[in-house]
Amino acid sequence: MKQAIVARTDIGMGEGKLAAQVAHASLSAYQDAGRRARKKWQGEGQKKVVLKGDSESQLFELADKADKEGIPYAIVRDAGHTQLEPGTVTALAVGPARDDTVDRVTGDLSLY
Repeated sequence: MKQAIVARTDIGMGEGKLAAQVAHASLSAYQDAGRRARKKWQGEGQKKVVLKGDSESQLFELADKADKEGIPYAIVRDAGHTQLEPGTVTALAVGPARDDTVDRVTGDLSLY
């Protein structure tokens, strides 16, 4: 089991902003997962990878793939209190789900 978080590289997030957006995405997708998946993922150490996304449209395309695969996912929009305009899409989390299932959605992306 793993979770992949795709963070945009094209909007110039600082390191702290990036970390916060990745955390928001991870928790939101976790909450969307079923009880069994959450429990199994927790028992296996909550494996995560953070990957590079190059645009808002790419994140929505990946979210659509995750939805078709039946994988929990979450898209994060920034509140706009600091670096970004309100509503800016910053990150997408896919999973927790089986590694191979998550890889069908995000396997072609580079590590952040």
